[in-house]
Amino acid sequence: MWSKIVSHLKEYPERLEVARILVKNGLSVRNGRIYCNEIEIPPVRIARVAGVDRRTVTYTVKAIEENPELQAIFRDMRSAGHSLREIARHLNLGVVEIIPVDAKMPGILAKSTSLIAERNIGIRQAIVDDPELAPEPRLTLITETKIPGELVPELLKVKGVAEVLIY
Repeated sequence: MWSKIVSHLKEYPERLEVARILVKNGLSVRNGRIYCNEIEIPPVRIARVAGVDRRTVTYTVKAIEENPELQAIFRDMRSAGHSLREIARHLNLGVVEIIPVDAKMPGILAKSTSLIAERNIGIRQAIVDDPELAPEPRLTLITETKIPGELVPELLKVKGVAEVLIY
């Protein structure tokens, strides 16, 4: 998906940055406007986050709507909701972040969640950063209880795992 967006906007780095903000936040483009699910977001708000002029946001929206391939990507984009990571400690939940050697390597999510499930620990949320969008992609798992320290060496043995952080 990201490579398609880049191919259409590569000549306009500021528009590409606007598109990155839209994708990162799950914002859609419909009828000349930007939405977070059903809530309209003013262009000036996107411009501040992207570090561009409001007109750049408007031109980006126009470019997206004039291109059938981009329109198909952005029309139905939806925000996936918020991560529990920031509030997990207040809810007595566990947080484990897994930093991969290569985020495109298959099996990291499956093996990591299996190791946690074998300990009879429920997983409330799994967030996987898109390696094309995140400079340092990681897998974040929010668990029903704190992760025991002895699980860390086992997670580090998973093929493709470089680092494990527990909160």
